[in-house]
Amino acid sequence: MQIPLSSPDITDFERDAVLEVLNTPNLSLGPKIPEFEKIVAEYVNVKYAVAMSSGTAVLHVLVKTIGLGKGDYVLTTPFSFISTSNCLLFEEAKPIFIDIDESTYNITPDDVEKLYLSLPEYKKKRVKAIIYVDVFGIPADSLEFEKLGQKYNLKIIEDSAEALGSSFEGRRCGFFGHAALFAFYPNKQITTGEGGMLLTNSGEIARIARSLRNQGRDEGAEWLQHSRLGYNYRISDINCAIGIAQMKRIDEIIGKRRKVKKLYDNLFKDMFNKGLLIPQRTLEKSFVSPFVYVLRLADKFNKNQRDNLLSFLRKNGIQCSNYFSPIHLQPHYKKLGWKYGDMPITEKVSERTIALPFYNNLKKNQIEYVVENVNDFFKKFKHKN
Repeated sequence: MQIPLSSPDITDFERDAVLEVLNTPNLSLGPKIPEFEKIVAEYVNVKYAVAMSSGTAVLHVLVKTIGLGKGDYVLTTPFSFISTSNCLLFEEAKPIFIDIDESTYNITPDDVEKLYLSLPEYKKKRVKAIIYVDVFGIPADSLEFEKLGQKYNLKIIEDSAEALGSSFEGRRCGFFGHAALFAFYPNKQITTGEGGMLLTNSGEIARIARSLRNQGRDEGAEWLQHSRLGYNYRISDINCAIGIAQMKRIDEIIGKRRKVKKLYDNLFKDMFNKGLLIPQRTLEKSFVSPFVYVLRLADKFNKNQRDNLLSFLRKNGIQCSNYFSPIHLQPHYKKLGWKYGDMPITEKVSERTIALPFYNNLKKNQIEYVVENVNDFFKKFKHKN
């Protein structure tokens, strides 16, 4: 059996939507872009949404829009996709990493505040923002992050790239902070092929973001008139047509993903109870729209044993991966002075996590095959020891 790590859920509904656009003269800068923005904004209940070519593009635009630049610091997580921090380096701002919570894998407002208050005064004055992540679709404590931003006059960005459809305290992820974002890579809850969406209740952030994504041209300006240094971060009507179709199926899609996760959880229950595997914990009053299915090996196992499990599964046709490699240990960040031991919880979790095949149409017999192979690995490991 061959099982991919992820697979997009594309139907004739999406294919017909693309063909409809291809039969018009508007392949880009057409009506599908505002239509897609409207449907996502209404879903999250924010005033403005700005579609772009990727989640990374959105992050970069947000960094520019809120005025981060050389010499500024941002409090953020080392356990995320690397663009969460790369977007700061693009503008010569710097991340200050906070170690994650061992059970949710998110950074917490308490830990962020403690680290912020411990900084020397000169450095504290240069901290301008917090970027937190709803890791793997698990909501962070967004309300407390908002309070933290108000208390210390810090901009708050919610990186919900992995959390479309999740909610906390009755509000959907993407709603919180000064601005937030989704990403639409093919392994996300919905896909546009490539794409991202900025979400905000600030008309000023939305206005500048629309300009920055389109070479710095203001809305309504002449084609070759550019008010500011901008970028080509536009998304096409073709991509947006796929996104609109996917959003019209969003409840179905999330239902499928939750069903797959529930089946995995039930089948792994025995291994949880035996202390072999540890599931990611969710905060109370959260609804989770899962992005990936990630488990952690118990502390008694080490990185080599985790890697042996990855190799064992791959040999049996099961695609899998480690999620995530710590950002602070990526080569470029090590050159900036970060080193192993700086984020002990992140390092401990990262060395033991494994992402298993997870997508909408994963079949029961495929899930059972994955679980059987994981169980077989632990049996063989027990016999060897």
